Amino acid sequence: MATLDVRPRLLDALSVLRDRVEAARFPLPLRGAARARCNRAELLAQLDDYVIPRLRSPQAPLLAVIGGSTGAGKSTLVNSLVGRRVSEAGVLRPTTRTPVLVCHPDDVHWFSGRRVLPQLTRVWGPEEDDGAEGTHPEHEEYGERGECGGYGGGSGPGKPGKGGAAGGGEPFAVRIEVEAALPSGLALLDAPDIDSLVARNRELAAELICAADVWVLVTTAARYADAVPWHLLRAAKEYDVTLVTVLDRVPHQIATDISGRYAELLQRAGLGHVPRFTIPELPESAGGGSGLLPATAVAGLREWLERHAQDPAARRAAADRTATGVIASLRSRLPALAGAAAAQHAAGLRLAGRVEEAYERAAERVRSEVAAGEVLAGDARAYWRDHGTGGRSDELLDALTEGLTSLLTCAVEEADERAAEAWRRDPAAADLSLTASSGASEASTASDAAEAAEAAGAAGRLGVLVRRWRRCLEELAEEETREARDARDARGGPAGERVAQVEPEEAAALLAATLLGGRRARTAGENLADLLGAQTALRLRDRGGRLLVTYLARALDGERERRLAPLDRLTVPPDQQAELIAALSVLQRERQPEQKRTAADAVPAEAVAAGAAAADAVVVEREREKAEVSG
Repeated sequence: MATLDVRPRLLDALSVLRDRVEAARFPLPLRGAARARCNRAELLAQLDDYVIPRLRSPQAPLLAVIGGSTGAGKSTLVNSLVGRRVSEAGVLRPTTRTPVLVCHPDDVHWFSGRRVLPQLTRVWGPEEDDGAEGTHPEHEEYGERGECGGYGGGSGPGKPGKGGAAGGGEPFAVRIEVEAALPSGLALLDAPDIDSLVARNRELAAELICAADVWVLVTTAARYADAVPWHLLRAAKEYDVTLVTVLDRVPHQIATDISGRYAELLQRAGLGHVPRFTIPELPESAGGGSGLLPATAVAGLREWLERHAQDPAARRAAADRTATGVIASLRSRLPALAGAAAAQHAAGLRLAGRVEEAYERAAERVRSEVAAGEVLAGDARAYWRDHGTGGRSDELLDALTEGLTSLLTCAVEEADERAAEAWRRDPAAADLSLTASSGASEASTASDAAEAAEAAGAAGRLGVLVRRWRRCLEELAEEETREARDARDARGGPAGERVAQVEPEEAAALLAATLLGGRRARTAGENLADLLGAQTALRLRDRGGRLLVTYLARALDGERERRLAPLDRLTVPPDQQAELIAALSVLQRERQPEQKRTAADAVPAEAVAAGAAAADAVVVEREREKAEVSG
């Protein structure tokens, strides 16, 4: 196969695509959101832990990850390939808790830094501790002998980065062992069980597999047909990775039968070309002995690994096939991720639209009831009547303030209930709540106590805004009264004396009644004109009306934004779909010239036509297989 030409522009395109994938978010519980989150995590793991590091360092050793189900014998197999016990094997499950990476002493520098598995803390085995200081310069970077600092997002000991322990536990670590008997150019990694009962082990196993040049899948005669290993095999086929399978612990009596059945299953799955090795059931397999199988039992697998590690062409081909397969899979994986991102954005807009619609109706209700004079009802109306017979202006202002606060509170509660009902009918809002605390907007459970507290909080906030509007209205009335007084003082006479006797609070009360009382307070405008003059009264009413509109909008907009805060905190970028597709397009454009050039260099001119036809046939066949699988 053609090798990847590692060009800076290709790496730049991959890095941009990687950043776009990391920025994508799928917080709403839509159908397919959980799968999209898993795909995102898997893509990041493959790009960070394997593809980008491999393209930057094509000469790095071949990393073979030994993975499989619980009790498949992975640790025993690694120990046997190395020739000594480097990974603990036993009957307790799960056995492998900390992954173990074994490499030749000359290759330590490839795995001690951030090149692969940057999120894992490095822990050095006893052999490295005995005299490792100065073996490679990276030791100074990682501090004390025996443990390196963590990586990724400022991670360090006790500060897990990406891939850190869930729930705030200890950060993931990988133990590095060196063994001179292992050929240079090859590293083995004993991964945790892919079906471990411990969730963090399963997650770590999946990330480690994503960092492999070669997947060595280990299964047993008793479990070779289980769903978990076959899920892994299907993923390997989809990404066209370099894959090896090991059928372990096969009883001698049925070895031929079991091996044949396993080969038939692989053939049906389109994996008949995958190298397959069988290891018989031996006393050492039980884990109670030395933990080392006879050299003859693993000779075939060891020879295959050594050949691919020591032959530069074979090593490059194995690594290139895996990297190329992952990159090629982006053509189908990125659009699916972008589609999920578009669904998230559409759902967010839909939920926000329900709140916007409810608050638009609330604004219409407030405008209509203010125009109809509904604020001048109850106590406010009684105070208005008293005001005409010498009642206090401050009492009328207090009553109007309370009435406007009550009107706004009722409108907000109605809008919240309408929006909440719409959200209850929408599956995308299953994990969201419209409630918000009085201090800061935050989602909470929809209990009666929470709703009562929220209602009181909304009324309190609205009351503060209405009182602020009242103070502004009083300042406005005082300003206009002072200007009118100054103008009348210049002319003198009875009219000037009346203006001089007007109290600003009286003008503010009449103005508030004019703005909030509708036809019920039609005499308020006439009284205000008698006190200040028609022109001043008209100007004061216009300015007061604009002030009222501003504060009503501010009150409703503030409450609406609080109800939208749960959506805003989900950080669903509006353009993440377009950015994912654009990044994929740039990557595909960078790969096309490279593919044409490497094909022309590798194939003689007379074979170009035949090679192109064969390639087309392979593409057609793969597309047909994918259609059958998806169907």
